[in-house]
Amino acid sequence: MEKKFSVAVYPSQEVMDSVKTMKDYLKSKIDWYNSCNSTAHITICEFTIDESQINQYKEKLFKTADTFTPFSVHLDHFGSYENAGAFFIAPNEESKNKLKPIMKKIQETLKSLKLKKSDDPHMSIGRKLIPENLKIAAQLFTTIEIDFLCKEIVLRELDPVKKQFFVIDTFSFNGNTQPEFVQGSLF
Repeated sequence: MEKKFSVAVYPSQEVMDSVKTMKDYLKSKIDWYNSCNSTAHITICEFTIDESQINQYKEKLFKTADTFTPFSVHLDHFGSYENAGAFFIAPNEESKNKLKPIMKKIQETLKSLKLKKSDDPHMSIGRKLIPENLKIAAQLFTTIEIDFLCKEIVLRELDPVKKQFFVIDTFSFNGNTQPEFVQGSLF
């Protein structure tokens, strides 16, 4: 059976709680909106495959994540994609420059799949907001300072009933710089 999956960066529980508070506050002002119930995350990519194939991709994600070294992410401003009606928290330039190569490497690892990729690291507060609600969000939230240690990526599966992703596996950044063993030839 085909299922939809997502690879993402999850912040610390403290950051998840702060973002949930912001989402709930926005919801109290504009009612229900897309992603008001989703857990705080930075999307790397989404894909749909037959669930029987997922283990081979878990192995690839494990090997890739194993080579990354944990680093600090600093989210310091809000932004929006007006054409998509998205309002989000954005990382500073230094954090963005650390996140982008990781996102690219993971997307490269999964390149055999048809990916819906994210190239601009951000943590959504709301998606598909009408212009009026985007303006309300920008008025409600003006300053932010959030830090977390980026030390893993998560693989999530979409619950088709709740229409929410849930974590099915976590891949730690272990800073393993050992090159993969390559079989050589003696002759």
